Amino acid sequence: MCGGAGFIGSTFTRLRVQEHGDEVTVLDKLTYAGRRENLREVMDEIRFIHGAIEDPIAVADAVGDCEAIVNFAAETHVDRSIADPEGFIVANMPGVLLEAARERDLRYVQVSTDEVYGSIAEGTFTEESPLQPSSPYSATKTGGDLLVASYFHTYGLHALICRGSNNYGPHQYPEKLIPLMILNALAGDRLPVYGDGRNIRNWLYVEDFAHGIGHVLAHGVPGQAYNCGGPDECENLDVVRRVLELTGGDESLIDFVTDRPGHDRRYSLSSQKLRALGWEPRVRFEQGLESTVNWYRDNAWWWEPIRSGAYRSYYERHYGRALKT
Repeated sequence: MCGGAGFIGSTFTRLRVQEHGDEVTVLDKLTYAGRRENLREVMDEIRFIHGAIEDPIAVADAVGDCEAIVNFAAETHVDRSIADPEGFIVANMPGVLLEAARERDLRYVQVSTDEVYGSIAEGTFTEESPLQPSSPYSATKTGGDLLVASYFHTYGLHALICRGSNNYGPHQYPEKLIPLMILNALAGDRLPVYGDGRNIRNWLYVEDFAHGIGHVLAHGVPGQAYNCGGPDECENLDVVRRVLELTGGDESLIDFVTDRPGHDRRYSLSSQKLRALGWEPRVRFEQGLESTVNWYRDNAWWWEPIRSGAYRSYYERHYGRALKT
């Protein structure tokens, strides 16, 4: 499991250990969003290696006797990719992992994103839709997907791709929309909303995505990509208003800020191909959002060190506003 200490990777790790009893090795370089705290429940039941996917020595140590590689490792925040794309170019290209999988004839799953397709005004993306990324983040993820596909076509690697829509849930770093709005609302801070707030996202609860990835790992056909979309679409502004309702905040806290460059208007994924394998999302957005708000409210131990550390400086630079103490 590469990037297994991040938001989605740690969720997948916990589910594989707790629901399947798998023996899991996690390789993670523990950047700002990859945290040991995300694995606290299962740390004694996994093998953890602190290292990067671009380091062949760390990768060789991690793959060991593994039967499969699932790659979550990535720099994922679009805003950071716009400000400083170099780290994304390095972290989002899995060449060393693919070589390790090829040498050992391992099954390989690349965890990707709906953002590789770009924005869609109407309808929904399928796996046959053209790849039209619009940010350094999505462009590097697209490059990673193409590299994975090339290893299947050239070497016959048992490689698959699973593309998820916007994930949310516990343990998500607070730079992303939903945890950002939850924590700001709980603290009484302003809630920064890009542009007019009418951008539409297809929301997928993180455990549903983890189960979808597991389904692709077990049942997917090598060489294929599978979309894993959420059951509900929602405008960002509506998400913010729902968070305020759940936290008891007032809409006067909403603060419209300058839109980010190249902001995609709408994402939408068709999951028919993955549903045909037997996967279904279990959590509707209303239920999942309430559960997520409750988790952040009840787990200040997890987010207080983030909100009081380097994240504060990042937030002030990015939004031109300071968080409350």
